[in-house]
Amino acid sequence: MTFDYDIVFIGSGHANWHAAVTLAKVGKKVAIVEKDVTAGTCTNYGCNAKFLLDSPFEFVDALSRYEKAGITGNTEVNWQELMAFKKAEIPTYAPLMEGMFKQLNIDLLKGYGKLLDAHTVDVDDTQVTADYIVLGTGQRSARLAIQGQEFLHDSREFLDLDVMPKRITFIGAGIISMEFATMAAKLGSEVHVIEYADRALAAYPENYVDTVVAKMAAEGVHFHFNQAVQKVESIDDGLRVTTAQELILETEYVLDATGRIPNVENLGLEELGIEYNRSGIVVNQHLQTAVPNIFASGDVVDKTIPRLTPTASFESDYIAAFILGINTEAIAYPAIPNLVYTFPRIAQVGVTIDEARGNDDYRVVEVPFGQQLKFQTKLEDEAHVTLIINQKKELVGASFLGNEAGEMINLLTLMINQKVTASDLSQMIFAFPGTSSGLISAVKMALL
Repeated sequence: MTFDYDIVFIGSGHANWHAAVTLAKVGKKVAIVEKDVTAGTCTNYGCNAKFLLDSPFEFVDALSRYEKAGITGNTEVNWQELMAFKKAEIPTYAPLMEGMFKQLNIDLLKGYGKLLDAHTVDVDDTQVTADYIVLGTGQRSARLAIQGQEFLHDSREFLDLDVMPKRITFIGAGIISMEFATMAAKLGSEVHVIEYADRALAAYPENYVDTVVAKMAAEGVHFHFNQAVQKVESIDDGLRVTTAQELILETEYVLDATGRIPNVENLGLEELGIEYNRSGIVVNQHLQTAVPNIFASGDVVDKTIPRLTPTASFESDYIAAFILGINTEAIAYPAIPNLVYTFPRIAQVGVTIDEARGNDDYRVVEVPFGQQLKFQTKLEDEAHVTLIINQKKELVGASFLGNEAGEMINLLTLMINQKVTASDLSQMIFAFPGTSSGLISAVKMALL
């Protein structure tokens, strides 16, 4: 059978475009279907926007530590000017991606993609056929089914706020709430975080989270744990939030950050017998759905590993290699680092502290990094790293607390994936002084 394309991708985010580019470069005829802005959520409404808006606060936070060293000055962030810069910068990325697609002869089909059969995709009433189809439709913000849900906002809307509300309430104490609440508090807003559980950031080391929560509380963030939001009402000067436990808050803006759900509706999955659930599309070890020539990639996949942009890119690269016959083995994920953009940052990779404690297969090494290497961590006293070592004296897991956690966790991830030993590190010379050189020394000592 002759098809219009070798591969059609539904969705243009990281879960798809990496594979599309690889396949196009080797001569495959490729099309990408996109109903929204080209390049997906991360590029346009998520990671890039968040990082751009967050970065100035990193400098403000770092400079505040040097007040004891005589460094003072006006370090206020002008949110309106920062947002104006973001709104000018972020929209330039989609045209760049579209230019790359055009250069590679990748057809960008704008519209809603739906499966009609194993080889046909309907794009707003126009049908195209393909040998392979890849679903990378991602996720969207969930919305609490409560009275007044029409007053709730999501992360995409927050990252587009021209004016930061003077009073803002976050529902949920996960990554999104903790990151955004950090920024709002540093701008002087009255910030409340309501969480159903008894702690924030449940997937991260409790002692690290406690440090972050304490700092946020000192900056004016009010935490309300063991509370379930029951309703949100409009009042004369804003909104009233009420919980089942009778907590009542008056606020101006409510962000619902209680989770994300996969975009699986109206894709034609049921008609083709492709299984999915509330976590996403079910795939096998080759990322194939129940229809072998139809794959799923990225956040829309039903999986337990972290749903992150680098994970989606990794899966996209794998699908390209599988289709080309370069790698027909089951997908094998390396250690996957993840990072929370609070102050200080929290990062972890590999075997967690909870998994390692009480397990004779592992040794847990605590390094009070900020106390031992104060000048290298830029006076960040609370900086800390926890290393998990296996019986072979290999680094298999790590957690890092500190504002350079993002760069440091990448270095630790490299050590884990490459099974770097103390002997290996002893044969290398690194630039000194620096946070990374201090970390490498600490790892080398722990591995002995």
